[in-house]
Amino acid sequence: MNPRHILALVPIALAGSIGPVLAHHPMGGETPGTLATGLLSGLGHPIIGVDHLAFVIAVGLAAAFTGHRLLSPLAFVAATVAGCLLQVAGTVLPAAEFVIAASILLLGGIVLSGRRIASPALLGLFAVAGVFHGWAYGESIVGAEPTPLVAYLAGFSLIQYAIAAGSGYLVLRVWNAADRHAIHPRLAGAVIAGIGLTFLIENLEGLLLA
Repeated sequence: MNPRHILALVPIALAGSIGPVLAHHPMGGETPGTLATGLLSGLGHPIIGVDHLAFVIAVGLAAAFTGHRLLSPLAFVAATVAGCLLQVAGTVLPAAEFVIAASILLLGGIVLSGRRIASPALLGLFAVAGVFHGWAYGESIVGAEPTPLVAYLAGFSLIQYAIAAGSGYLVLRVWNAADRHAIHPRLAGAVIAGIGLTFLIENLEGLLLA
């Protein structure tokens, strides 16, 4: 394997080593109170939340071969905004952490398998998962004033889209993968599926020990 291909996998692999304790509180647990802190919180949340980061990367990998590499991730981003607003409105989504972990495992497995998934089904997965991921994002902004809330939504929308689009670029331009059967995106899918499985097991253990 070319060294640059190995290096390109490092950020994804490192994601699995970051402590999950940081995943839901980019401002150290404090609710953003200004436009600047809202924006920074939104930009930081998808990066320090390992589970969310893995899924956003997987969105870009899965979208790379759909013919809509730059448009498909918008379904996920829009759904995360909707999910965040549900959290802010006080709506409770059942088994959210299980759904989030399962979605990472599923999408990582799809990328790993190299199977072709019809665009409507893939967009549906992006949208449903996005609502739950966004709902979890919203935990850190509940109670914020409108200005930091809007800044937060703008920040996490921009960073998620940039990560997904960057993942697609990595597949097509850096790895020069011609199709979904290429080894490099499939290896990345394996790492992401492993992260999803880890979080799913942790959630199951927490349920059993509760």
